[in-house]
Amino acid sequence: MTEATLTLDVDGVPTPAALRPLWWHTAGKQFTASGYGKRIPTEFVVRLDKRWRRVYCCVYSNSGTCYVEGPKGENGKRPWRVVTK
Repeated sequence: MTEATLTLDVDGVPTPAALRPLWWHTAGKQFTASGYGKRIPTEFVVRLDKRWRRVYCCVYSNSGTCYVEGPKGENGKRPWRVVTK
């Protein structure tokens, strides 16, 4: 596992991050055949709420938004927290 010292902004707040590629990242493959999707895992994880959380990317029409899913709320849904560099 590769560990790198990084800082990413989550909702505008600098947050500790690490580079932890999944097996298909290191194999040079992509998550979907088209490269598009709503919940594509990236190589990055960020430290939020005392846990390392995977950064996902929602990519459609050559544009993407990276986000982290927060803990489940009262309605059972996980809110998105936008990640920028």
